[in-house]
Amino acid sequence: MREKMMLYIKRILDYIGMPDELPDGVKIALYFLFILLTAFILAEIIYRIGLFIVRRIPQMQKHTFLSKLAERSFLRKQIGIIPPLVMYAMLPIVFDTGNVLFKYIETAVWIYFIIMITRATTTIISSAGDAVFKKSKFHDRPIKGFIQVANIVIYIVMTILIISALTHKSPLYLIGGLGAFAAVLMLIAKDSIMGFVGGFLLLENDMIRIGDWIELPGKPINGTVFDISLTIVKVRNFDNTIATVPPYTLINESFLNWRGMSESGGRRIARGYTVKLDSIKPCDNALMEKAKKLDSDFARNIENSISNNSVPDTNAELFRMYALTYLKNHSMIRKDMLIMVRTLEPTENGLPIQFYCFTNTTTWEVYESIQAGIMEHFATAMPLFGLQPFQSTSARDTIVSGMIEANYPYEKIKAMLGEINDNDATCVQPRE
Repeated sequence: MREKMMLYIKRILDYIGMPDELPDGVKIALYFLFILLTAFILAEIIYRIGLFIVRRIPQMQKHTFLSKLAERSFLRKQIGIIPPLVMYAMLPIVFDTGNVLFKYIETAVWIYFIIMITRATTTIISSAGDAVFKKSKFHDRPIKGFIQVANIVIYIVMTILIISALTHKSPLYLIGGLGAFAAVLMLIAKDSIMGFVGGFLLLENDMIRIGDWIELPGKPINGTVFDISLTIVKVRNFDNTIATVPPYTLINESFLNWRGMSESGGRRIARGYTVKLDSIKPCDNALMEKAKKLDSDFARNIENSISNNSVPDTNAELFRMYALTYLKNHSMIRKDMLIMVRTLEPTENGLPIQFYCFTNTTTWEVYESIQAGIMEHFATAMPLFGLQPFQSTSARDTIVSGMIEANYPYEKIKAMLGEINDNDATCVQPRE
């Protein structure tokens, strides 16, 4: 076979006008060049045939995985495996296997084959990851991190095989020596390894996904995650700044992930007012009759409480009953989630009353509008029940108080300020 191949090459050289007598080095170079040309021409022919077939597959563009392979030029990378295989098969035919040069060329061809097969394999994995990520049920999953792990493993295997080919040692022999290498690597690349491990733990435990709203206390990170890799997590803050954080920081420190709120479809409102203690009075029939006019459902609740002998004792309790009715009837409040109005532990400023409920949307601007409307409504409703929310005194209050202490007539105070309405009269009347 070798003689026939050499004769065939010689005929080609004679056909193109090469002289018969050539130095051995030139002949070897020409033979090797012939092998290279044959390998790459054959690969190009197969590539053209494959491209012709692929372009006529009607499902190519519709199938996500196949389209991602086409975007990454998978066919060209796959055909790259053919040249080293052809060369590896033809080298023993052209060269003497006992020649030192043959061993060097064979090693180079083997390394070339390893690199090409690695490129083709990583392309398949990356395309599969892109195809999975494009599906709606996986679009928020950190697929990129798993793809990176798989590619890193493949590159490590490739490196071991290349070193094995260069040193003519078994890959198992090299793996046995990785223990000492790992100890040195831990000292040199400690931060990179910690980032890798942290990123893997984040992905494995599903602690974070693309699209999650996360917040790190004490750090300028409060926004939406838009990219996750094994070494970095990118967050778009709500002021449109980009923040990056290493994965091991999220593992070592606590962070707040609002995914549960987003998935539930309801966002919590937990705000309230602090009521002055001296404004809390016993509840009488006149106040209840006045309160019934605020809302028909609230009026029915009062009647039910009277019939059940559970009449509100104070105006604060009556207001809590009204606030609870209002929240339960609010169109933007989730009825299937907790709704309550409660009092908290008294403070030096008074008795805190908290409104606790969940909106039926998690959109930030809509949520803030709902919350603001509820708080503003209760601010106007509280005086109707005789309740006064606590406020720190301002310069205006100090001036009015001083005038009252000096026994200024009420009409003069009203004329000077020009801001006190008739509803404020009871607050600024001179003391007897």
